[in-house]
Amino acid sequence: MADTEPEPAEREPTGPEPQDPEPTDPEPTDPEPTDPEPTGPESGESEPTGPESGESEPAEPAEPAESAESAPDGDAAEPLTALSLPAQLIIAVAIAVAAVAAAIHLSAAFLNVSPPNTLTKRHGAAIDDYVYPEFERVWKLFAPNPLQQNIAVQARAEIRTPDGGTATTGWRDLSAQDGAAIHHNPLPSHTQQNELRRGWEFYVGSHDVRERPQGMRGNLSEQYIRRIVMLRLGREEDGGTVERIQVRSATAPVAPPSWSDEKIDTKTVYRTLPWWTVTSDDLPEAKRR
Repeated sequence: MADTEPEPAEREPTGPEPQDPEPTDPEPTDPEPTDPEPTGPESGESEPTGPESGESEPAEPAEPAESAESAPDGDAAEPLTALSLPAQLIIAVAIAVAAVAAAIHLSAAFLNVSPPNTLTKRHGAAIDDYVYPEFERVWKLFAPNPLQQNIAVQARAEIRTPDGGTATTGWRDLSAQDGAAIHHNPLPSHTQQNELRRGWEFYVGSHDVRERPQGMRGNLSEQYIRRIVMLRLGREEDGGTVERIQVRSATAPVAPPSWSDEKIDTKTVYRTLPWWTVTSDDLPEAKRR
């Protein structure tokens, strides 16, 4: 019995051996192992280092983020702030003038094609003076009417010769000049195609059979025709100075095709306007004296 009693006594110190993992139990539950750098069993040293790293790491990226967001705003404001005050005023005035001019143009064009209303009745003359003939609108563009006549506009001039006498030039076919400029031209100008033709239509539509103007449009159309003719003839013609001009139209119906039984008189009909005295307002800017 004496021999057997010390055996359990020897085993007793082995009893704590299974308790060896007990001191290791707190290690997995300790939050310190989650830190990237193990600081050992001393938790007191790891606690102050945790907050320091936690505060410094988010603070560093936050500063460049704020500067990155504020950088574009500063770059966008630089062109405006870089200009001097007079330059900014000039830009502002230019924008305001362009906006007012665009508003006036669009308003006048709209009122010109709109049905009669209070504004057009009160300011119709001013609107027509602005729109015609440069900004006139022709709705035939959407419903064209094929031409059934060939209309040629011709002009001649009465000149003062160098010896003090007067002479009359021959008729010059202005429409033929435009036709020659358009022929074989893949990109003819709008002036060559429409200036003279539309000017003559403007005149015919604003005058009666006795060549009497009808309202402001009639007087304006006469001035427009005189300017076109003087632009083509020039101040000097056939060695003399142009003092008066005369315009006429030569209208010839288009002959029917060979396969048609229609009979049309193709005789040319002339419409001759009275003589007009040339003034400084009828001369192109480059040729005024």
